[in-house]
Amino acid sequence: MAVVTDPERIGYISYRLETGRLSYVELSTLSKNLRHDGRAPHQLRPLTIQRGFVGNAPGSVLITAGGTSVLCTASVDDAVPEWLAGRGKGWITAEYNMLPGSTRPRRRRERDGRLDGRTSEIQRLIGRSLRAVANLEALGERTIAVDCDVLAADGGTRTLSITGALVAVVDAIRSTGAPIVAERFPLTEPVAAVSVGIVVGGAVLDLDYAEDVAAAVDMNVVMTAGGQFIEVQGTGERSTFSNEQLVEMLALATKGITELAAAQRTSLGDAWPW
Repeated sequence: MAVVTDPERIGYISYRLETGRLSYVELSTLSKNLRHDGRAPHQLRPLTIQRGFVGNAPGSVLITAGGTSVLCTASVDDAVPEWLAGRGKGWITAEYNMLPGSTRPRRRRERDGRLDGRTSEIQRLIGRSLRAVANLEALGERTIAVDCDVLAADGGTRTLSITGALVAVVDAIRSTGAPIVAERFPLTEPVAAVSVGIVVGGAVLDLDYAEDVAAAVDMNVVMTAGGQFIEVQGTGERSTFSNEQLVEMLALATKGITELAAAQRTSLGDAWPW
């Protein structure tokens, strides 16, 4: 899926009602007004990905975007859930949590398996996103357990968790002896996620907390590096949004995820399997 990389313009996807197809269109020039943190509307927050952050997990990543930091670990169990046993397939599951000190005021710790609705929703999203690009037969009867723990929250914790988890899972799978060959690797392609929204009347990429609170429209997009959508979660928080605004937000998300996938590739280096 092509995207114009000129910082003054961006291409986006237009849905043609008459043909029922998505097509690429270069459209309006984005606003040159800078956001409160100095970014242009189409810019991601500064991103770092540090592999091997935890020695006890075969896959571990500390991923940071602006003021948000998430520790993603991936562990391997040579067994699968009982309902999947004997089918010759593996499984990928995820847990998500926000540490008490990740927010101000302090977030109360979730105990005794009592997860609030938001936590349950996010960890299911992380698991679905990873399984969408998994060849579970190639994984064999193994379970990859992903844990995403938010150390500091300033918006985009779920999307950053997915982006970091992909890198951790690649390293965890490599620890099993899986070959670094795309046709045989248990993940078919990279996946990443990013937030977009309408803030002060304009579409912006990778919202921080201040923008998320002020957003008229908030959307989380999960995509493969090849431009295929896995999940789109969009909500008119304070207003409705038009088809034109929708396709502009999807274009921003596509641009952002292309850049996130490039950062994943740089982080993995020779371990990149695709």
